[in-house]
Amino acid sequence: MKIAPPSEIKLTQILPSVPILLMGSGPVPVPKEVAAANSLVVSHLGETMKQIVSRLQIMAQYVFQTSSQKIFGIAGPSSAAMEMAVTSLLWPGKKVLVLNLGTFSARFSELAKGVGAEVTEIFPDGHNPIWALDVKRALEQNHYDVLTLVQGETSCGIKNIELEKIVRLAKTYGVKTIVDAVCTLSTMPLPMDEWEIDIVVVGGQKGLSAIPGFAMVAFSEETFEYVSKREALMPHWCLDPRRAHRFWSMGEYHYTAPVPGVLAMHEALRLICNETLEKRFERHLFCSTTLQKCLQVMGLELYTPEKFRLNSVLAIKNPNKVVTKDLIYYMIKQHGLEISGAFGLDIIRIGQMGEQCRLENIRRALVAVGAGYNHFGVHLNVEEAVSEFDLIAERHSALTLFAHLPL
Repeated sequence: MKIAPPSEIKLTQILPSVPILLMGSGPVPVPKEVAAANSLVVSHLGETMKQIVSRLQIMAQYVFQTSSQKIFGIAGPSSAAMEMAVTSLLWPGKKVLVLNLGTFSARFSELAKGVGAEVTEIFPDGHNPIWALDVKRALEQNHYDVLTLVQGETSCGIKNIELEKIVRLAKTYGVKTIVDAVCTLSTMPLPMDEWEIDIVVVGGQKGLSAIPGFAMVAFSEETFEYVSKREALMPHWCLDPRRAHRFWSMGEYHYTAPVPGVLAMHEALRLICNETLEKRFERHLFCSTTLQKCLQVMGLELYTPEKFRLNSVLAIKNPNKVVTKDLIYYMIKQHGLEISGAFGLDIIRIGQMGEQCRLENIRRALVAVGAGYNHFGVHLNVEEAVSEFDLIAERHSALTLFAHLPL
């Protein structure tokens, strides 16, 4: 029996009639300028693309806070950016120290083992970040070639608050550092050059508010020179930064570039530059701390202590063992809003990255979470929390208006 292909069903018949507001751990909504750019296709070679790539890299230098020109885009997810970084610096005989806070920190370990490197992991004590003192002990005991860490562990909402100390410490021991800034770049400070980070990786789909499936890697000039001189064979052709350099720095052919992703990233970075990093950091911090306060007023308990709480992805303890997939499904159906569950932890996660991080979106998430838990028998002070939110937002609006009035 022949089965007809489902050609009669259009995509519009599958997608919800009203778009779901994505307030989970990523991907995030994109600005209209990014969406428009993502609908275009131009030649991946030639003068037009050279101009686009040149402008993109200059804007990326600002966002990464680096003078390095070795910033490359990748046709792939954030994990592909991690893989380019790892496979550039590690091969059989090399040793790596992985600071493991959770699912995404641990991915560095998997990638390193895949290329035959010797892996040692450090784990935190409870809901803590990795402390520089623990790293120092490890570096004193053994020699390592590379150290990997995340600025923020998306899976559990913990921020590595001693990242700068750790990176500088690694530098004194001659250890190269790879930092995963997938959920943090442009949402909080990460001055690559000032902190002397060797490689920073990021995906488009979170803080940058570009599209999923396009990632970026920034190499320091010194580190790229080191990679360029390696004699060990590179395990990946597409993820070889030396080949990527031919396209991103010289306009030559590597592979057919993900043109819509490049254009979308151009617009995402342009919007960040126009807003400025300082104002963007302020916006993210204000929106996140407001949400945190109002969730606590509502009666929910945050998973991570305030001192090292990740603002861009907030982890919340799941009361009364409510089945998270049922909660999320209810919120989607009743409120048109989606948050995230977790990888083995009994928590829910709310994102506040890029376009998520707008007061109207934060308010919708607050209402939807409260209504969802009330539906499943967890009685929360939703009205009180929303009143608190509106009061904070009103004060903020008044202060913002006052700040722009002429003296």
